[in-house]
Amino acid sequence: MPYSQRDKKPYDRDHTENILSVSSLNSMARSLLESNFPAVIVEGEISNLAVPSSGHWYLTLKDKSSQIRCAMFVNRNRMVLFKPENGKQIIVRGRLSIYEGRGDYQLILDGMEEAGDGALQRAFEQLKRKLHDEGLFADENKQEMQNHYQHIGVITSATGAAVQDILSVFARRFPATRITLLPAVVQGAGAADEIVRAIERANTLAEKLGLQALIVGRGGGSLEDLQAFNEERLARAIFASELPICSAVGHEVDFTIADFVADLRAPTPSAAAEQLSPNQEDYFELLLSTSAQFKSAISLAIKQGRQQLTWIAKQLKHPDRRLQEQTQNLDRLDIRLRRAMSSNIATQRIELTQMQRTLSANSPKQLLERNKIRLAAGRGRLDQSLRSVLASHRSSLQTLSRSLNSVSPLSTLARGYSITVDSSSKVIRSTDDVKVGATITSRLGAGEIVSTVSAVAKK
Repeated sequence: MPYSQRDKKPYDRDHTENILSVSSLNSMARSLLESNFPAVIVEGEISNLAVPSSGHWYLTLKDKSSQIRCAMFVNRNRMVLFKPENGKQIIVRGRLSIYEGRGDYQLILDGMEEAGDGALQRAFEQLKRKLHDEGLFADENKQEMQNHYQHIGVITSATGAAVQDILSVFARRFPATRITLLPAVVQGAGAADEIVRAIERANTLAEKLGLQALIVGRGGGSLEDLQAFNEERLARAIFASELPICSAVGHEVDFTIADFVADLRAPTPSAAAEQLSPNQEDYFELLLSTSAQFKSAISLAIKQGRQQLTWIAKQLKHPDRRLQEQTQNLDRLDIRLRRAMSSNIATQRIELTQMQRTLSANSPKQLLERNKIRLAAGRGRLDQSLRSVLASHRSSLQTLSRSLNSVSPLSTLARGYSITVDSSSKVIRSTDDVKVGATITSRLGAGEIVSTVSAVAKK
């Protein structure tokens, strides 16, 4: 049972179980502390720092009114990123315990970080990594900043030196630029919220006021002074702004989170005004140069115009002379026209005569007469040819007739011969071709004789 619930008379010799040894008491106190304070975070100042050859760290952590002994063993202090020194403000993590050998109440440290700027720097690095991973620093997400705007909004303290520096630079470089101040607290609690509200107000009134860009900044200071520009809500407000933003915090070496997110980073407010304003001296030089070029071009144009006018004047003739030249030219053209007309008429007459001759030669009457003559001549030649062909054919026919008669059986019959055929008109060439009683026909040179065979004599 808990020691406090034991017998109320711990010094009674009959209750010796209530008596504790020093070691037991320290062990019980150690267990009680470690079980109830397993993890604490404490901030204080280092004093009495001791680093023996074992590598362990022993120190006293104190504030204005109290102190506590601390121990940090070598396996833990190797991970500390800074060198601890007496008088340095730190934040430690650890557990409460008791060193039983001496009964000393102490804090066993597991981690150690610098307080103040160190803590802020650690938070800065963590937020920087987070926003970088989200793409808030990426170049492709930044808007293009120009070097000449007609109307720029400035978000800074109305009483600080930054706004005066910005106005002074614009007045010197390009006083025509319109500047609208959107005042905001730039240091201390609530500063980040005021700057965020000023950015949002500028975007809301941008179209109405004609705002084209913003400068958000302040003068230099410590890391704690610049903490408002390392707040996450301000970084996201800058990233979400539709107006391009130039971050102008007066610390040329270090960067704030606002510098990384902004579309353009200037090391100081004056530098921001320099980057967002053209130099009017450049405009004056350009104006003088352009004016000189214009004057030179005008002089050259006048000179060339005069030369051209002189040349035209030399080419100009008196109207009487031009009239005479035109009259002569007209007479020459009239003569050429008459000659051309006469030549054209003669040519047309020759062509007409030729066409009449061609037409007469091709007259249908004469063509008909010529065709009649040709037809009569052709008919005569045809008759002559036909008579010649008929005579030739007659001669040939007579020759063929004589040749035919010379071999014709009729000629043979005319000389006293005959041809005998049987009843089937088959020529009888031998006695074997007829029989007694058969009827035969003998064809003579003139007529036929029909006979009946009474006897057949074979020779």
